[in-house]
Amino acid sequence: MRDINIEVKVQSLFINELSDKERQLAEQAYIAAERAYAPYSRFYVGAAVLLENGAIVSGNNQENAAYPSGLCAERVALFYAGAQYPNIPVTTLAVIALKGGEIQEHVSPCGSCRQVLLETEQRYQRPIKILLCGREDVLAIEGATSLLPLSFGKEYLDK
Repeated sequence: MRDINIEVKVQSLFINELSDKERQLAEQAYIAAERAYAPYSRFYVGAAVLLENGAIVSGNNQENAAYPSGLCAERVALFYAGAQYPNIPVTTLAVIALKGGEIQEHVSPCGSCRQVLLETEQRYQRPIKILLCGREDVLAIEGATSLLPLSFGKEYLDK
């Protein structure tokens, strides 16, 4: 038996260390979180994606009493971007969560959202920078494979 270590590089940045466009993206994610439909969990998540052409598309969680019918903010934003701008790559995703009106600490995408991020990266053949926005700082991750090591992607289906 041997151990295999998987390393993930995560940068911790203060908001003023982000580029102007990244700060704008974080602000749009916050606005989206405020507008989320979360009557059951009262956990409001917003996501905003920056496209290569400079456009920003946002989304938020949409809950449903039949829980599997709801959608996470990240997928809402990514699917909307793919529907409205099908040929424009996503460069960056910002995620923020609110509970009781307060920003929560670094909420990370769920497994389904991680898989959709991976597929979006494969679609455009480039990594997506992921910004997990917290109360005091932002965690920056360079790509979905850092969130989803040993992932399942289209390469398994193409064989």
